[in-house]
Amino acid sequence: MGTTIPFQADLSVLINPVAYRPKKARPAIQGVRYVFQTPKCRTAFFLFFLFLLVLFHETLWAEGSYLLEGNGIRILFEHSQESVARDLVQIYPEVREELRQTLRWDLALNPSVRLVQDTRIFRHWVESPLTVAFAVPAKRLVVMDASRMNVHPFTLRNTFKHELCHLLLHRHIESDRLPRWLDEGIAQWVSDGALDILLDQKRSVLNRIALRGRFIPLASLTRGFPRNDQAMILAYEESRSFIDYLIGISGTEGVLTLLQAMKEGDPVEDAVFKAYALSLGQLEREWQRSLKDRMSWFTFLSYYLYEILFVLAALMSVYGFIRIMIRKRRRMKEDMGE
Repeated sequence: MGTTIPFQADLSVLINPVAYRPKKARPAIQGVRYVFQTPKCRTAFFLFFLFLLVLFHETLWAEGSYLLEGNGIRILFEHSQESVARDLVQIYPEVREELRQTLRWDLALNPSVRLVQDTRIFRHWVESPLTVAFAVPAKRLVVMDASRMNVHPFTLRNTFKHELCHLLLHRHIESDRLPRWLDEGIAQWVSDGALDILLDQKRSVLNRIALRGRFIPLASLTRGFPRNDQAMILAYEESRSFIDYLIGISGTEGVLTLLQAMKEGDPVEDAVFKAYALSLGQLEREWQRSLKDRMSWFTFLSYYLYEILFVLAALMSVYGFIRIMIRKRRRMKEDMGE
C-alpha cells in the first residue's frame, strides 16, 4: 500500500524527544501516506540507533513504526495505533480552527505527533509518572502515551488540543517570556480542562489548600512546576483556576489582550497591568481571597462526606465492640460471684 522512504534525520526527534525537551512552514493538505520507516544502512545512523537502544533498553522499532501524513500533520506510530493516528489526522484541521477562533492566532505550522504505545518507554522521557503527554515547541512536536489516552479524565481530542495549544502559544510568544503557569492555564482553558497529567478531578488539592491559604506563589511557577506529585497537581490546578478568575472578572477579552501584549514583547507583569489595570500581585491576592471565601468549612466537610461517614462508622463499630466486651466481663464477674 505505502512506499518505503529513507529515514530522515529530522525524524530522530520523533523517536527521542527527550533530547529536545526543555520555522515557518505553510500548512498544506497532503495526500495521506502510510509509510513503513526503513533506515538507510549508514554507519552514522547505525551508531545512533544503537545509542538509542542502549539509552532506553527497549527496541523502539519492535513492532515497526509507521508515518502517516495528511491535513498538514504527520504522525509516527506503531501498527497497533493506526486507528488513533488516522483519527488525529482527521480531527487536526477542526482542532486547529477551534484554537484560532478562541485565541485569534493561527498555528501556521506542520506539527508532528509521536504516539508511544509502551508506557515504560514513555516514562523514560518524562519527570513524573503522572504525565501522559507533552509538547516540544522548538521541534513542533507532541508526544503522547497512547495507552492512556482513553483513561478518565482523558479524551484523545481534548488532550491533543491541549498540546497543540502549547505549540500555538510558543509560536506567538517567545518561550523565555511565557510563564509556565500561564502556558498551562491557557492550555487547560481552551481544551475544556484537559491536562498533561493523570488527575482525579474529584480530589482537588486546590480546595484543600484554599482553606489553609498555603498556595504556591505564581512567581514560583514561572520556569517550571514542582516534581512532587501533589505539588505538581496543585500547580496545574492553580494555573487553571487563576485563568478562570481572570476570565470571570473581564471575560475572554482581558486574557486575549494579555496574550497579545506578550506577543508584542511585554513581560507578563506589564501585559497583565495593560489588560487589567492592576498588578499581577494584586490580582493574585484577590484570586486567593476569592477561593478562601468560596471554600467554607461546610463545603470542606461536604467534600469529604464519604470519608467522614466511613470514619464515624468505624468509630461506632469500635464503640459497639467495647460495649459488648464490657457486658461480657460483667456477666463473667456476676457468674463467678454466684
